[in-house]
Amino acid sequence: MTEAGWQDSFGDPVLVRRLLARLESIVTQPLRLMEVCGTHTMALFETGLRPLLSECGVELVSGPGCPVCVTAQADLDHAFAVAAEPDVTLATFGDMIRVPGTKTSLGRLKAEGADVRIVYSALDAVKLAQLQPDRRVVFLAVGFETTVPSIAYALQTAEESGFANFFIFPLHKTIPVPLMWLAGHPELRLDGFLCPGHVSVVIGARAYEPVASQRGKPCAITGFEPVDILRGVVELAEQVAGGRSEVANMYERVVKPDGNPAALQLIDRYFEPATARWRGIGELPDSGLELRRQWHQRDIRAQLPEFTPPVADPALAACRCGEVLIGKLQPPACACFGTSCTPAHPLGACMVSQEGSCRAYHKYHGMGGGDG
Repeated sequence: MTEAGWQDSFGDPVLVRRLLARLESIVTQPLRLMEVCGTHTMALFETGLRPLLSECGVELVSGPGCPVCVTAQADLDHAFAVAAEPDVTLATFGDMIRVPGTKTSLGRLKAEGADVRIVYSALDAVKLAQLQPDRRVVFLAVGFETTVPSIAYALQTAEESGFANFFIFPLHKTIPVPLMWLAGHPELRLDGFLCPGHVSVVIGARAYEPVASQRGKPCAITGFEPVDILRGVVELAEQVAGGRSEVANMYERVVKPDGNPAALQLIDRYFEPATARWRGIGELPDSGLELRRQWHQRDIRAQLPEFTPPVADPALAACRCGEVLIGKLQPPACACFGTSCTPAHPLGACMVSQEGSCRAYHKYHGMGGGDG
């Protein structure tokens, strides 16, 4: 990238040049790092930072930092079955509408007459419950720790307002446990993690200490500006070169050691750790959040008959989204990529979400933004 390009994308070409020079002096053998957050993935592509890092000997692989993408197929199918119930209004964020299940999607169900609503917050779903007292209003609760406090607040509001017809379908995921799993995976050969800024605001920097101390993988929490990310990469390279494994908080302007106590207290009031299914990983104990027993009546699954999964669609078997999500495969290496799987006709969630790796590669690969 030219210096003019640096100034446009990074703001300070002198600092960028200095950081890249420092990185080149540190990295004497290939360095394999995982950017966990989907927002980091998009920033790396949009700015052209990824190929610059590749020239310095740093390979970046995308991780399971897109909550839409990591939601397991079986859980999607169950949620879609709930949406098809005749007395249910299902409220969801817009990025879930086109995610394909085994047989259908929320968009298709909506076209067929299901009451599926796009909302901007869980509180919007509470308002729907107030306006539709004769229907069960279900909020599809997909997200990491970043979104859980707002959903807990929606539950609190529904309780205080007496809206007994408000429910959630809890599919929350938490970040530290899968990072421990990824750090210990022998095939991935990861040297360190760029940790997600948004999640870290809630859970705090100390949440990653087991990854560094028990797995021996350095972690750097960074913001989303290009220089933020570049500083994080340099920090990880320095730790690896020095034989250190620590948690470096490079985003101190918003991330505190213990996170956001008020948000964590609100989460703890309504939720408790539970086993969760991850696309590409499988079941991980304590990697999800379920409603506590006293709030169990707000879980729509407790109100409906046992779910029978649909028969698998053979066409979906070719989608390798799960391998992409754990860094085993770069999206262009999937035979479906750009052929049978495109943003207009996706086979997997990674091609749908704005934070999905396949979506990012499809948009930027071959434009100076890809390295696969």
